[in-house]
Amino acid sequence: MPVDKPQDPASTSTEFGETLQQTPVPTHTSAIVGTATPSLSSPPSLSGYQLGALLGRGGMGDILLGRDPAIGRDIAVKRLRTAQPTPDAISRFLREAKIQARLEHPSIVPVHAMGTDDNGLPFFTMKRISGVTLGSFLEGSPSLVRALRIFVDVCIAVEFAHSRGVVHRDLKPQNVMIGDFGEVYVLDWGLARILDEIDATAIGGDVMSLDGETQTGALLGTPGYMAPEQIEAANLVGTASDVYALGSILFELLAGERLHTPGNALIETLSAVTDGPAARQPARRVPPELDALALAALSLKPKSRPTAKELVDGVQKYLDGDRDIERRNVLVTTSLTKARALLDAGNRADAMQAAGHALALDPQSADAVAIVQSLMFSPPKEQPPALAAELVASEVAVQRRQGKAAMFSFAAVLIFLAVGAANGVANVRYVLGVAGYVIVLAAYVFRVTQRRSRPWQLLLLAAANTTLAALLSRTYGSLMLTPAITCIMAVSLTSYPLLIDRKWAVLALLFASWIVPVVLELAGVIPSTFALDHGRLVLSSEVMSMAGPHTLGIMIGTNLASIVVIALFASALATSRRNALRQTEITAWHLKQLLPLKV
Repeated sequence: MPVDKPQDPASTSTEFGETLQQTPVPTHTSAIVGTATPSLSSPPSLSGYQLGALLGRGGMGDILLGRDPAIGRDIAVKRLRTAQPTPDAISRFLREAKIQARLEHPSIVPVHAMGTDDNGLPFFTMKRISGVTLGSFLEGSPSLVRALRIFVDVCIAVEFAHSRGVVHRDLKPQNVMIGDFGEVYVLDWGLARILDEIDATAIGGDVMSLDGETQTGALLGTPGYMAPEQIEAANLVGTASDVYALGSILFELLAGERLHTPGNALIETLSAVTDGPAARQPARRVPPELDALALAALSLKPKSRPTAKELVDGVQKYLDGDRDIERRNVLVTTSLTKARALLDAGNRADAMQAAGHALALDPQSADAVAIVQSLMFSPPKEQPPALAAELVASEVAVQRRQGKAAMFSFAAVLIFLAVGAANGVANVRYVLGVAGYVIVLAAYVFRVTQRRSRPWQLLLLAAANTTLAALLSRTYGSLMLTPAITCIMAVSLTSYPLLIDRKWAVLALLFASWIVPVVLELAGVIPSTFALDHGRLVLSSEVMSMAGPHTLGIMIGTNLASIVVIALFASALATSRRNALRQTEITAWHLKQLLPLKV
C-alpha cells in the first residue's frame, strides 16, 4: 500500500522499520497527523528534509513520511516521540539505529543517516517501504510453498545478523513484512542485542504487550515467540533464542495456528520450560520433515537447536523435493498399524484417515492402497453414524422431491373432477366430498414428505392414496380409469426410499383399492358400475353423468393423460438411477486411477 495514500485505521498493512500502530494518513503529504504527544503538536522541522504524514507509531518513536530534496528521494524518518526523553531512551534509540545500520542486507531496512532535529531530539532516516506483515499475510491462507519461501528469506536475514554478532530478540510475524513486489523485510531491531558488548538493557528491558505497545521494565520479547531462556535470564539470550522464535513462526506456517494462544502466551511459555512445546500438536497434518525441523528449533535446550542457516537448508531441501525417506517409512508403518487396529475395531472413518495419511507419505505403499480400496469398495456391515446420517439426509431429499411431485398429481385429480362435473353430476355431495378429501390428503402428504418421516407415516400415506383410488373408481366405473390411476400411484409410492423395502405392503394396498370395490359390486353390496348385456360391456356411474356430450372425450383424455404421467414417472426414475450409476462408475474409475492396484 503506497504511503502517500489514505490508510484505513483497521488496515493490517505495516510501514517501515518496526511494529506499528496504524494511523490515518492524509492525501496531502506536507500535512502532519496530529497526536497527543508534545513532539507532534506543531509541524516538526528537520534541517535538510521535507516531512510529511505520520505513517505509524512504534514503541519509542514515530515514523514520518519524508523527502530528501538533495537527491529527490522519498524516505522514512523515525524520531523520538517524547519531547523530554531520558538519557537512557536516547541511548536506546540511537543504539537501534546503529545496529540496523550495520546490518546491510536486502531483507533489513537500510539506515541512510542520523542526526538531531531543531529541538535537539535524535532521528534517523531509512528506506521507504510498504507492504503487509507476515501475520496479515497468513490470514489469507497462502500456499505452504509461498509461505516457506518467505520463511527462508527471514531465516537468511537472521543468519546474516547472527554472523555480525546481532540477536534480534523479538522475531514474530508482525515484525516481518512482505513488500508490494515480493520483498521480505525483518523489522524492528529496537530490542536487538550485540553479543560482543555488555547489554545495558538486560535489566529493565522491553516486552511487547498483547495490544502491541512496548512496556518498559519487564521482559525482552513477545510472549508466544520468546524462548524459555529469555524468561529465565536476559544474559542467557543468544542466537539460539532467535531460532526458537523462528521455530514458533514455522509452527504457525505449518499448523495454521499459533504455538501459544494469545491470551495465555506468557503462561504457556513459562510452562514450556518444564513441559516442553512438543505436547502442542497442530490440528492439521504437516510434512514430517518440516515437523521435525520445527520441533528441533523449539527444543528447550538452546544448544540442541539448529542454527538459522540449518533451518534455511532444511526448508530449502523440502522445497527442492528432498524427503526424509527413513522418517517417512517409520510414519507410514505407524499409520498402517493404527489403520488396521481401527479397522478391526470397526472405526472405518478414522481407519481411512490413518491409511490416507500413510498413502500421502508413500503413494507406492501397497498396504495403504489395499486398506483404502477395501474401505472404499467394501460396504460396512454396520453403517457408521456419520454415514448413516448422510444417507438419511439423501433419502429425505428424494422424499421431498416426491412429495412436491405428488402435488401435481392431486391437482390433476381436482381438474379431472372439475371437468367431469362440467359434463354432468349425478351425486354432487359425493364429488364435493372426494374433492375435499383430495385437498386434505395433499396437505398431509406435503407435511409428511418435507421432513424426515417414519415408515408408518408413509404407510399411512400409501393407505390414504389407495383409498382415494377406491373413491375415484365410483366416478366412471371400476373397470375404467381406476386401473390406470392405481398404476400411477404404484410407480409413485414404491419410489419413496422408506417404502422401497415395503413394496409388497404398498402393492397389497393398491390391489385392494381396486379389487374390493369390484367384489362389492359383484356381491351387490354397492351399485354396480359395469354389466354384460348381450355380449356388450355396459358402463354406468351413480356419481357422474354418462350421458353428457363430453363423456367420450373425458374417457380418452384421461387415459392418454395416465399414459403420459406413468411414462414421465418411469423416465424420471430411470434418469435418476442412470445418473446415480454413472456417478458411482465415474468415482470408481477415478479411484482406480488413484489406486491402480487390484482389489
